[in-house]
Amino acid sequence: MSTETSYPDSLEQIFAANRDPQTTFTALLPALCEVLQTDRCFLLVRDPATRMHQNLCWRRRSDLPDTSTNGWEPEEEWEREDPMFAAALRTDPSIFVEDIETTSADILNVEFERNMGHRALVHAHIAQANQLWGILQPAVFGRSRIWSEFDRAVILQTIDKLRPLVIPYVQQCAP
Repeated sequence: MSTETSYPDSLEQIFAANRDPQTTFTALLPALCEVLQTDRCFLLVRDPATRMHQNLCWRRRSDLPDTSTNGWEPEEEWEREDPMFAAALRTDPSIFVEDIETTSADILNVEFERNMGHRALVHAHIAQANQLWGILQPAVFGRSRIWSEFDRAVILQTIDKLRPLVIPYVQQCAP
């Protein structure tokens, strides 16, 4: 990578492979964890009309919580307890949390996040036309994390690359 904002070749190659979306999603999660040096990454895809969702998760270690679903499931009303999910539903900008213990309660519910186990995370919103189609969430366990300009650029570019895959995937596959 020649500049701070260039997109990593390892991630670019995943999108350039022109594979089906599911294969791309599966390849992307561990590669993104490697680039960002995070412990877990999940991709939640959802149908905004029906609130059916599917979650794919990759973990660096098996002792970390696995958020994967077994196919499509009805979405809970997480926005009742989770300000970040409420922000995602409003299609607010993605949220970069450096430490759940010191982040304002209007941004996150610390008890809800403690139950998830992570300490630092990105809640990256995949949205179009004021509708939430997915959430990409890289996370770090056991320690806080300052998200660098490079990290932020990678996340935002990844969201831009995921959007044209996620939306048709959901439209074709969601029950």
